[in-house]
Amino acid sequence: MSSSASQTPTKSPKLRRIALLGSRAVGKSSMTIQFVENVFVDSYYPTIENTFTKPISHQGQEYQAEIIDTAGQDEFSIFNGKHALDIHGYILVYSVTSKLSFDMIKIIRDKILNYTGTDWVPIVIVGNKSDLHGQRQISTEEGEELAALWNCQSCETSAKHNENIGRVFELMIGEIEKSTSVPEEPKSECIIL
Repeated sequence: MSSSASQTPTKSPKLRRIALLGSRAVGKSSMTIQFVENVFVDSYYPTIENTFTKPISHQGQEYQAEIIDTAGQDEFSIFNGKHALDIHGYILVYSVTSKLSFDMIKIIRDKILNYTGTDWVPIVIVGNKSDLHGQRQISTEEGEELAALWNCQSCETSAKHNENIGRVFELMIGEIEKSTSVPEEPKSECIIL
């Protein structure tokens, strides 16, 4: 009689689609490439749209992150519906050196909520270019206050120095999972006979 070793079933990675949105030149592509390839791209080439994939482990679960690096937005951009359909979470990026880019993420969020017909979606607010101290126009506190108002996570990053880049994606997975977890049924104190 042969004995077979007991194997624990491996969970297949959960696919999570994440869109990075923000004004032009805030560092969305630099953040994405730094996260996926561990490289900082110093030159600026306007992005049309790129999709990257990378496995992420979060709280013992494996995820396959499909990261959509979008073209820069402005207040006159028409919101592309494909950035709302089948997207699990949004990373809204502004540059800490640009008040206009900070104001733009508010417009982008409004467009997302209008398009999805909801009052909340998983969002992480990211203030990029935190290494440019002398050019700062948005304080850390302003980003945190906006995150509290929107009931989401926020952090500041430097794609150039790879500061908090991985943390952004971990926060995003956490926000997505918060929104997809099924709440437990309330336990009734009543006994039905």
